[in-house]
Amino acid sequence: MKKVLGLPLLLLLTLIMVASCGKKSSNMVSSKTGWNFNDKDYGGFEVPSYEGQYVGPGLSFVQGGTFTMGQTEEDLMYESNNTPRRVTVSSFFMDQTEVANVHYREYLYWINRTYGSDYPEVYVKALPDTTSWRSELQYNEPLVEYYFRHAAYNYYPVVGVSWEQANEYCKWRTDRVNELILIRKGYMKKNPYQVADDNFVSKTYAAGQYEGTPGKKKKDLNPTGGGDRNINYSDGILISDYRLPTEAEWEYAAYGLIGNNPERDSKRRRGEEVVTDRKVYPWGDNHSTRSGNRDYYQGEFLGNFRRSNGDMMGTAGGLNDNADIPGPIYAYKANSFGLYHMAGNVSEWVLDVYRPMTQMDASDFRPFRGNKYMKYKTLEDFTLEEKDSLGRLTRVPVDSADLAGKYVTYQGSNVVGYLDGDSNSSIMAEYDYAKTTLINDEAHVYKGGSWNDRAYWMNPGSRRFMQADQGSSKVGFRCCMDRLGSPTLTTPSGNYFGLFGKGINK
Repeated sequence: MKKVLGLPLLLLLTLIMVASCGKKSSNMVSSKTGWNFNDKDYGGFEVPSYEGQYVGPGLSFVQGGTFTMGQTEEDLMYESNNTPRRVTVSSFFMDQTEVANVHYREYLYWINRTYGSDYPEVYVKALPDTTSWRSELQYNEPLVEYYFRHAAYNYYPVVGVSWEQANEYCKWRTDRVNELILIRKGYMKKNPYQVADDNFVSKTYAAGQYEGTPGKKKKDLNPTGGGDRNINYSDGILISDYRLPTEAEWEYAAYGLIGNNPERDSKRRRGEEVVTDRKVYPWGDNHSTRSGNRDYYQGEFLGNFRRSNGDMMGTAGGLNDNADIPGPIYAYKANSFGLYHMAGNVSEWVLDVYRPMTQMDASDFRPFRGNKYMKYKTLEDFTLEEKDSLGRLTRVPVDSADLAGKYVTYQGSNVVGYLDGDSNSSIMAEYDYAKTTLINDEAHVYKGGSWNDRAYWMNPGSRRFMQADQGSSKVGFRCCMDRLGSPTLTTPSGNYFGLFGKGINK
């Protein structure tokens, strides 16, 4: 894990000077009440020294901003489902590559070791659909048998994974990374014998419902507390959750428009608010699918896709993209954000529910369709209900009682159909699933072209959909993580004129 520090030395020195005014030199002081933080004699309110956001392995930083989301190529399918419009995406982190077979097998191994004896159905439910390789008039049985399991394909993207399975992988990955952070910091000891509900889950641990094999404990400064406690999210150590990217995030990351900024911000300059050209593909040249560099790589294909009928990889002795099926996850050229295969190789699941009119209906800030608002289940005394048989805290939809007296625009938990198929919409009748359309609340978007697609689908603005419980030999996924605090890695949020402000925002 790496830490994104992002707090200037001058601001650190300022905080140390402010802290020295308190009762003890190690304490900070509230600028609003004057009370000491981290002082048991003053009630013990804790404000840890924040070292910066912990970021899991394999992630690249995607600095957010504004861009034109939607169709850039001619609408050959006449779907009119991707009207161009300007939106803003917040900064986030994204996997450099698709999740590979070896990564997903690691996940299955852990699932089987932990749940296999008591809940074998959990393991079976997580298995990818290797039969997705089958096609009536193709000889693909070797791929059915070996593509996911054989070491030859370890670092090829996993396929046949449904949207539901991809989301479960993200949850598991969050827990494993958090567990390793705590082990390395000494707050927990290694425990390879986790079984059933006795396994590390981030939220369960933070709620005090999982102990595992504890190492050193965090000292509890609450004078009425128990003396020590588990690490919680206010300590700034646990990572934010891995998840699938939203459609807007994926499209923004794929374009890598930061590479089209002629004067990026640096230690010597502020940076220009300009992008020179709009892209058709994620790689540099606007219209070419081949490398234009005058070097050994000149003319090589920049992605893995189908050229024409019957041409998947070129001719013997001069293979053009050198891959007939998905290629290794680090093959070809990364875009300006350091992301591989944002076009070609495999298409990728995103978080959004599909609607043909989403681009027109959604917000222009962090647009997303698919919200289902949840809460943690509590008992009558308002304490959290005990973890379930898999070791997770129970979550339930918010209800009318939760919304009473609040200034909110939504009427319930499920707002997937907001302004597009619910009681407030004028087009409810259009979505008659399995009769006149395949669109319903389980239809989710996948983006980017695959090894079996023409160049048209390499454009990040293209979009298709599939049911959440289905998998395909042409669809994989990658994870992302929210950037917490400042939208940059090196400075606090906002602009400072003169001395840096006292706000801690890294």
